[in-house]
Amino acid sequence: MGVARVLREALPLLYQGILVTVQITAASLLIAVVVGLLVCLLGMSKIKLFSIISKFYIWLIRGTPLLVQTFFVYFGAPQLIQSFGIDFRLTAYSAGLIALSLNAGAYIAEIFRGGIQAVDSGQMEAARSLGLTKASSMRHVILPQAVRISVPSLVNQMIITLKDTSIISVISLADIVYQAKIYIGRTMESFATWTVVGVFYLVVVTVLTFLSNYAEKKMSYGKNS
Repeated sequence: MGVARVLREALPLLYQGILVTVQITAASLLIAVVVGLLVCLLGMSKIKLFSIISKFYIWLIRGTPLLVQTFFVYFGAPQLIQSFGIDFRLTAYSAGLIALSLNAGAYIAEIFRGGIQAVDSGQMEAARSLGLTKASSMRHVILPQAVRISVPSLVNQMIITLKDTSIISVISLADIVYQAKIYIGRTMESFATWTVVGVFYLVVVTVLTFLSNYAEKKMSYGKNS
């Protein structure tokens, strides 16, 4: 009975939160893919400074919790900038987007690195023997194969980032978790509300997991054929 009432009363509020959750997940992943690819290529560069920057970024992000990173972006960075006399503030959405993008970017960089290393080294040699430069070989030959190999891991990272949005609600990002807290504060319907929120995450994660498994099977068929 409680779940039915929550669905009837809280659905408009939770729907707003679902939209924010989906939007910030999609936007942060798009940014994270760009950041991850750039960091991956920097890490594989022969220029030592680029390699050091890449490794430091991955070490820093993977070595600290997302919650700490979120607080740093939302509270710490603006305070640092303001200390120089610059009026700088971030909205909860902007701070959440930055934190999620930087966090996912570090893991995606490692995913791409693994994908590139999984491509047969002979592919690069063959491309170079055809007259392509190293950059062109990487762009047209190696990266397309590496991305294809990385698809299941990228979908898994998508699932992780989706669930990580719940952490960003601590800075009042109006996602589904934050909206659920508001509704619970008004009605004290904790069990039913969190059941509805849990079902939402389960449905979305199940769909993404199915897509990941499907992509992995298609890749296996491609290798066996």
